[in-house]
Amino acid sequence: MSNSKLYQKACEFMPGGVNSPARAFGGVGGEPVFIKRGEGCRMFDSDNKSYIDYVLSWGPLVLGHAHPHVVDAIHETAQNGTSFGAPTELETQLAELLVSQFKSIDMIRFVNSGTEATMSALRLARAHTGRAKIIKFAGNYHGHADMLLAQAGSSLATLSQSASAGVSENAVADTLIAPYNNLEAVKNLFENNRQQIAGIIVEPIAGNMGLVLPESEFLPGLRKLCDEHGALLIIDEVMTGFRAALPGAQTLYDVKPDITCLGKVIGGGLPVAAYGGRREVMHQVSPLGSMCQAGTLSGNPLGMASGLATLKGWLRENVFDNAAKRAEQLILGIREIAHSKGVLIQSAHVGTMFGFYFLKEPGQVKNFADAQRLVDTERYAKFFHAMLDQGYYFAPSAFEAGFVSAMHQPEDIAKTLKAIDKALA
Repeated sequence: MSNSKLYQKACEFMPGGVNSPARAFGGVGGEPVFIKRGEGCRMFDSDNKSYIDYVLSWGPLVLGHAHPHVVDAIHETAQNGTSFGAPTELETQLAELLVSQFKSIDMIRFVNSGTEATMSALRLARAHTGRAKIIKFAGNYHGHADMLLAQAGSSLATLSQSASAGVSENAVADTLIAPYNNLEAVKNLFENNRQQIAGIIVEPIAGNMGLVLPESEFLPGLRKLCDEHGALLIIDEVMTGFRAALPGAQTLYDVKPDITCLGKVIGGGLPVAAYGGRREVMHQVSPLGSMCQAGTLSGNPLGMASGLATLKGWLRENVFDNAAKRAEQLILGIREIAHSKGVLIQSAHVGTMFGFYFLKEPGQVKNFADAQRLVDTERYAKFFHAMLDQGYYFAPSAFEAGFVSAMHQPEDIAKTLKAIDKALA
């Protein structure tokens, strides 16, 4: 069945024909392509067209699609059963590996999605501090829990407004919003809410409003403010973990959080996420402590096997470094092409992540307000479809980061840059 017919049928049974809005083409127009299979750095749609993939399931597939070691691990594990609702050795093996990688994590709890990880981390911060309010940053996405679907009101000190239908004002009343990269705003929130703030949650590198890097003093400043006010710092590494650096952005920027949220890469493409932190904090989690958090499929053996196989392959010598070089090669090439054609662009790369904006006017995107004001979404939509037509799959949104894998080779990047040159012409 063709992409178009599959989409029409999907729309009969699923809202918008998709199971996550990120998969729809709402930001670029047109109909989404339906993927039949993947291999290495390529995907193949239902019309049998191939694409070099720079979305990679929104980040998890560091070893590319259908890597033999990952597929074998899942197959071998599935032969023994798919779920038990009881402990397995695989859970301990993956937990031990993650704890060995992160200096900030003494203990860890597995869940099934990034939303579960951040939601649980915030509940844990409230349980540990006995406080109710949290600080998040405009343009940072931490999943779709009610309290996180909030945006700033008329001022940073007022009651937040819901950013989603179905989320009550009460659900976001304790969520305070600050602009990303703005320490002064965070200081003011602490001053105006003394002894009320349980913690700060932050994307160490903003990857859901494009790719916006933290300014040099931003993350250390958040750590200092939390220490001064007795709040916990939660770093959401669901996207950046094992992507921005090994093991994550907190290592790159030398900031030690109280709680870390992980996802995506640690499941290798299966639904796995986790939150972890200092032992005294994690002892609040049931059954050791009184903070309830549970999940029938948490620590699912298939996910644990996939995560172990993925991380073991990704942590081999030079695998990450070589993939990071491909991301740098891509972004440097995009900058050069855009400059040669007089196209206003802002671009960045960190580790194996990259991002770029087409700009309406000269300026720099440092936070979400800048992105809304400066980014030329219409130009990106044209670019997206020009690349899709040539067989290159970028994110169907101007406000998402891109990724490369261990399977992307220099010749793939070179071909991509030729296609970009043609698209921008």
